[in-house]
Order: sequence, then C-alpha cells, then structure tokens
Amino acid sequence: MQAFVEKVSLEFFGRPFTHQAIYNNRLQTTGGRYHLADHHIDFNPKMAHRADFIGIVKHELTHYHLHLAHRGYQHKDADFKTLLQQVGGSRYAPALEPRKQQSVKWHYRCQNGHDFYRKRRVDTKKYRCGQCRTQLTLVEEMR
Repeated sequence: MQAFVEKVSLEFFGRPFTHQAIYNNRLQTTGGRYHLADHHIDFNPKMAHRADFIGIVKHELTHYHLHLAHRGYQHKDADFKTLLQQVGGSRYAPALEPRKQQSVKWHYRCQNGHDFYRKRRVDTKKYRCGQCRTQLTLVEEMR
C-alpha cells in the first residue's frame, strides 16, 4: 500500500509522499481519509480491489499535497477542484453495494381507513391512530 501511494504521488503530482498510508477496516462508506494533524492517509480495504481505486488514492493525495503547500485543500476550494481534475482523481467514493432497504413487517389500519406500516409490532390495545384517534387493527404480517 505504502509503495503504491508513493509511486502514484511521484507519477501524477511530481512530489514525494513522505508520510504513512495504511488500511483502516473501520471505514465503511468512504474510500479514504487524510488526517490533518499527522498527515497520514487511511484507505478503505474494501475499495482496494476496485479498478477505480487509483482515483481514490489521487483524491486523498490531492488533500495531502495542497494542505502541505498551504493552499485550499477542502472539497469546496477551487485549488482542490482544479488539481483533482488535472490528475484525474475521483470526486466521490464509488458505492460498494446497494443500500439495504428498511423491511416493513407489520401493516395496520384504523377504523377510518388510514394505513400504517411498521418495522416493530404495535400493541393495538394501547396505541391509537395518530390522525383520527380511532382503534388500530392488524391487517397483515408481511415477511
């Protein structure tokens, strides 16, 4: 990992990467993270096998080199956007897999016909319709 980041830095930025590049298993939705305090970079190991991983490395190296040069290193800065486009880095981390959909398991209906879908079961003796205050009945248990 370290050697790959150093190679990309020299090849595309013309400057050496002199800090640490590591994998961080705790990263879930992002491709990488640049740390301002000690200048090391964490990468998501789930992204390493992807063909567009080099774009993620370029993105984090753009943060790195601009920060060390005391220029605009944040996503909103023009310096960041310009350099990222010049080196061909990815603007956003690619999605790993489709997001899990919320599973609806319980369908309730009140006496006036309002429908409610819930993940958790509701005690129909204790709770009422939030719109008209009538009694709820369980229509179906969906699986």
